[in-house]
Amino acid sequence: MDKKSLTALARQQLKLAGGTSSGRSSQTVYGGHQRSLRQTVIALTAGQKMAEHESPGEATLYVLSGKLNLVSGENQWKGSTGDLLVIPAQRHSVEALDDVAFLLTVAM
Repeated sequence: MDKKSLTALARQQLKLAGGTSSGRSSQTVYGGHQRSLRQTVIALTAGQKMAEHESPGEATLYVLSGKLNLVSGENQWKGSTGDLLVIPAQRHSVEALDDVAFLLTVAM
């Protein structure tokens, strides 16, 4: 059994993101190359963006703190603390409206 505090990890990643020129930081908390499930805490400072990229497959984004926009083509979904967004199968990007930390879950 392994236990992690997502709240503490979100705070830590936001602090690390604030100290980088890219305004982003991440840490995989579960999974990796040997597992079929991967969970990563990602933090972006306000105004930063994850550029448009291909969908990783079946995936969700759970907002741990802050606010963001998930954008795919002409569609966009706002997410705030406590929201779970299903990532579209199409190319998409993520924009931080506030300092934001989220849990990305991907089934490989």
